[in-house]
Amino acid sequence: MANIGMIGAGSWGTALSVVLEKNGHAVTVWSVMEDEIQMLREKREHIDKLPGVRLGESIQFTTDLRRAAEGMDALVLAVPSMYVRKTAHDLAGYVTQGQLIISVAKGIEEETLMTLSEIIGQEIPQAAVAVLCGPSHAEEVGRGIPSALVAGAKEKKTAERVQNYFMNEAFRVYTSPDVKGMELGASLKNVIALAAGMADGLGYGDNTKAALITRGINEINRLATAMGAKQETLNGLTGIGDLIVTCASRHSRNRKAGMLMGQGLSMQEAMDEVRMVVEGVYSAKAAMGLAEKYGVDLPIIRQVNAVLFEGKPAKDAVYELMTRDKKAEHDELIWEA
Repeated sequence: MANIGMIGAGSWGTALSVVLEKNGHAVTVWSVMEDEIQMLREKREHIDKLPGVRLGESIQFTTDLRRAAEGMDALVLAVPSMYVRKTAHDLAGYVTQGQLIISVAKGIEEETLMTLSEIIGQEIPQAAVAVLCGPSHAEEVGRGIPSALVAGAKEKKTAERVQNYFMNEAFRVYTSPDVKGMELGASLKNVIALAAGMADGLGYGDNTKAALITRGINEINRLATAMGAKQETLNGLTGIGDLIVTCASRHSRNRKAGMLMGQGLSMQEAMDEVRMVVEGVYSAKAAMGLAEKYGVDLPIIRQVNAVLFEGKPAKDAVYELMTRDKKAEHDELIWEA
């Protein structure tokens, strides 16, 4: 049994707490919001974000960050991506040399273009940092529906620790050394999911979504490999797998926000309607910053940014994508004649 601090009590942190408690670990859940912690203590359920998922009686809840962090075998950092730096900074004084921190949020910091594990490493250099991601929605993980994810870390033994903490008959965990590829795939797919949602909101069909997903994979691959990610990772659970589920699922907040924008709502109106953090909105500008830095063309992601931040109608963005200059699907393929 391990003592694990869950730093963040949103839907994903709540679902992962259920997994860890089921595996026999002692879990302490932290949130900065007193009313959220009080609700979890009294109801043993996150009424707002994960209704119907019961939290075990052994799970503890606190607003005291020191209590949630000090002396723990591992910390799971499950706050939304835009709060990772501040939360990591606040945690730093309670983290001992080599203490394991598992990043489970998805995003790229707009100002620095850093991944979340890089931010954690910068703010808490004494920590051993790992990531856990893959095609998984909290609504299904919390109910014990079979899911498969990947634990990534620089050292194999660190990834295997994460694997051992989480893995059970309904939660399969693979390991990988390609942390960069995992984080880029997990972050960029949220931007493509916004585009897929916009297509749904416009009333387009399966043909359109298939094209967006496939060409979206291409954009993710070109940028991520230019940054040193491995093609095997992008073809796996944290690349194609995560992209498929986020573009297609009714649980996807990115798809839902995109769909609302396709129906005519502004970015802010769509985010207000979803009432949860839409990570793709925060990664979209960062993706374009990375594209410029590494000299990679990202037509879909560029049009998503135009809809989000320039007020371009989603229908016009699709039209521009469809009427670009003619080109081959894969420039690397050689013609015989």
